[in-house]
Amino acid sequence: MAASGAAAPVILFLGMVQRLTREARGDSREGRGGLVIAAIAPHGGMVIDELCPPDLTDRVKAVRVAMEEMGHRFAAAAPRTIVVVTPHHVHVPGAIAVATASAAAGEIEENHRRVRLRCPIDRRLADTMLTTLRLAGVSAVGVGVDPEAEAAGADLPMDWGTLVPLWFLARDEPAPEVVIVSPSPELPPSEHVRAGAAIARAAAVHGHPVALVASADQGHAHDPGGPYGFHPASREYDQLVVRLVEQDRLRALLLLDPAMVERAKADSWLQLLMLHGALGPGWRGRLLAYDVPTYFGMLCALYEPIP
Repeated sequence: MAASGAAAPVILFLGMVQRLTREARGDSREGRGGLVIAAIAPHGGMVIDELCPPDLTDRVKAVRVAMEEMGHRFAAAAPRTIVVVTPHHVHVPGAIAVATASAAAGEIEENHRRVRLRCPIDRRLADTMLTTLRLAGVSAVGVGVDPEAEAAGADLPMDWGTLVPLWFLARDEPAPEVVIVSPSPELPPSEHVRAGAAIARAAAVHGHPVALVASADQGHAHDPGGPYGFHPASREYDQLVVRLVEQDRLRALLLLDPAMVERAKADSWLQLLMLHGALGPGWRGRLLAYDVPTYFGMLCALYEPIP
């Protein structure tokens, strides 16, 4: 008998709880679901060849080569959905924001050239993610497009923190769906770790292979001529992150002083905490590249399950 009326949402919610309970016991029969690959990816536009000024071509080469390698590894893992955690999408004070529209589209124009990207959003995973986040006690909201505007063809805007990594990771056919997630600076670091674990649980019950990308540029105060000026904390922060990535010790990011992160003008801390929360002991990280081609640090790292 089909559920109707007010009982339907309750039944759906209880079904989700039962699925999560099975997953926690290791009893999920959803097939090859769950996280299959993860990464830390930069989002400076110059890493895209079409947008790179000629004078930066050599300086950004190592990072671009690393992103191309990352793209090959993602293609081999064949995720059906890529979850991107970006600091530049919708900011909801005091809550993790999860995109729930049908599609997201955006463009970046730099160096008098422009790139565009449009990706469908995996609404089923986004809804599951909102449930697992709330069950974990993490404040979370869905963000979308006005239904009438969406019916008329409107897309959710895609930020550069999403577009740049997906330019390398989501352009093969068939293109994967995406889910865009935004951290919240108002929430404590530990809550971002719990959010990452909730994202992994949502992926585990989703029934399809899922990838997770922490879109993250590092310290932004490396150059006195840059928009944030110079502060030695940028170099200190970046060196620490590189060392923790090399040592597979992202959990130590919880020990950082938020004031030091602020002095460094880092654009990565919360996303990396969510990545740490999502990955368990069965994962191995590999630093692909780190460089400072302009005023901010760019780091590429790949995380794959240990065979």
